[in-house]
Amino acid sequence: MIQEGCTHQACTGIENIDEAITLLEQNNWDLVAAINGVIPQENGILQSEYGVETLHGPAYGPSSHSAAASSAPSSSSAFRHVVPSRQIVERQPRMLDFRVEYRDRNVDVVLEDSSTVGDIKHILENELQIPASKMLLKGWKTGDVDDSTVLKSLHLPKNNSLYVLTPDLPPPSSSHSGALQESLNQNFMLIVTHREVQREYNLNFSGSSTIQEVKRNVYDLTSIPVRHQLWEGWPSSATDDSMTLAVSGLTFPCHRLTVGRRSSPVQTREQSEEQCTDVHMVSDSDGDDFEDATEFGVDDGEMFGVASSALRKSPMMPENAENEGDALLQFTAEFSSRYGDCHPVYFIGSLEAAFQEAFYGKARDRKLLAIYLHHDESVLTNVFCSQMLCAESIVSYLSQNFITWAWDMTKEANRARFLTMCTRHFGSVVAQTIRTQKTDQFPLFLIIMGKRSSNEVLNVIQGNTTVDELMMRLMAAMEIFSAQQQEDIKDEDEREARENVKREQDEAYRISLEADRAKREAQEREMAEQFRLEQIRKEQEEEREAIRLSLEQSLPPEPKEESTESVSKLRIRTPSGEFFERRFLASSKLQVVFDFVASKGYPWEEYKLLGTFPRRDVTQLDPNKSLLEVKLYPQETLFLEAKE
Repeated sequence: MIQEGCTHQACTGIENIDEAITLLEQNNWDLVAAINGVIPQENGILQSEYGVETLHGPAYGPSSHSAAASSAPSSSSAFRHVVPSRQIVERQPRMLDFRVEYRDRNVDVVLEDSSTVGDIKHILENELQIPASKMLLKGWKTGDVDDSTVLKSLHLPKNNSLYVLTPDLPPPSSSHSGALQESLNQNFMLIVTHREVQREYNLNFSGSSTIQEVKRNVYDLTSIPVRHQLWEGWPSSATDDSMTLAVSGLTFPCHRLTVGRRSSPVQTREQSEEQCTDVHMVSDSDGDDFEDATEFGVDDGEMFGVASSALRKSPMMPENAENEGDALLQFTAEFSSRYGDCHPVYFIGSLEAAFQEAFYGKARDRKLLAIYLHHDESVLTNVFCSQMLCAESIVSYLSQNFITWAWDMTKEANRARFLTMCTRHFGSVVAQTIRTQKTDQFPLFLIIMGKRSSNEVLNVIQGNTTVDELMMRLMAAMEIFSAQQQEDIKDEDEREARENVKREQDEAYRISLEADRAKREAQEREMAEQFRLEQIRKEQEEEREAIRLSLEQSLPPEPKEESTESVSKLRIRTPSGEFFERRFLASSKLQVVFDFVASKGYPWEEYKLLGTFPRRDVTQLDPNKSLLEVKLYPQETLFLEAKE
């Protein structure tokens, strides 16, 4: 890679090796296309059977000429100098893609590199209905650009992002609070230039993100700790790192910043640059190319100051582990020993248990499942783990929104075991996709969302990515999941409401049944009591009737009127007003009168027999005395009265 960069530098006359490598990256490491994008069209590139032949001339400059001359005798060089010839391959027009952002709109423009900046404005004028004279087209990586500038002279990559500012046009009217809320929901693109290595990063942040979060993300990209970062370009109003981007005064939608390392007084310039040099993973729009650290003379096991022998000390996971939980315990311990304690919290347990934890709780508690597939033999593994997976922003986002499960694919037995699990849970298509991944495409990050009837793989992220791209893809998966989660929460709430209504109805029915049963039991008790009382009453009546009949039968016969013995005639009035009369012998005892009255249904225990003149209670007299003795002779009228 360094050799190709030097070759490109020698051919084009570019003095900065980083700029030469950047141009190669932009052209997907196509050396011919990269040189043609820099050299004027009258100079060309010829293909020969020995490699790529360059036509050198005045346009190359003295530096490139001397560099080429010095490399000519070397047999290892891919280039040799030839005399200018008429055999020049005509350069085909190069198409450039532009994505232009204006407020809440994005416009895609495709033009030949022979077009001008004014041509882009003319297209935007028709799309946005804004006069071209009112537009400021920003986002160019070079300094002076006007409407007459030819795109080819800017040496642009194939894909470009621009934005339009219209300072002379008033913004849409809205209230202050509405504007603030809109700013919080907007996405700001921060173009951050790493000063020491002259590298740009296009970072998207929401308006609700803080300046501190930006600095932490830049730390993940540049390895410059926040406390050592020296910034240029922040607005004067951005005085507090806890301030959100929406209120910090940044230019919307795009703002340029520069960051470098704050060097100590004893450091030399070379030491400072050496500390700030970082190893990046670089991907084009297809994400297929990776800038391997080994080509810079750094072994992938010695990245970030960690010896290769230390990293390879023991496997991440035992081969043919019977218990997945034990295998994950060793994986977590080994991961911590290699890359530090700041890493995702891996779920300890089987894949089925991870599904249960992520998908089968209440809808509000569900999360996405992230499956990390590790491979020790991939050149991307150490960079991905230390720079991406252990970044504080990634760790925090995963812990809040994901259940993270891991597996080591290095050993063939473990690989086959995971593919079997994958087929069972996700289907043969996903398993075949993972089976066909090459070793250098690992590690993989699978984003799984649980659905009602199946589990859906939302994304398969390969190891050749960046922190920013990884975060964006995680956030995109979260957007899909959040929409599905809201539907699930709504369905669950409606189901719970229906179940609550049913429970209330069942409870009301149960209470009604209880009330009916209690009422029925009360009625049965009342009827039983009435029956018991009726039985008692009947028994009492029967007993009374028996007593009455017994008394009636025991009475002496009534004496006749013409009897020679003294006869007392008694007339007795009942409480109902009826009268009954009887004759008694004057010598008869008073008890005979009491028995007679009782035989008529008026026992002397319940009634008292009263005399009239004088008024007296006869029942209080001695029942063994004769009627003559108690002065109930020859006749007397008595009346019955119930005792109190």
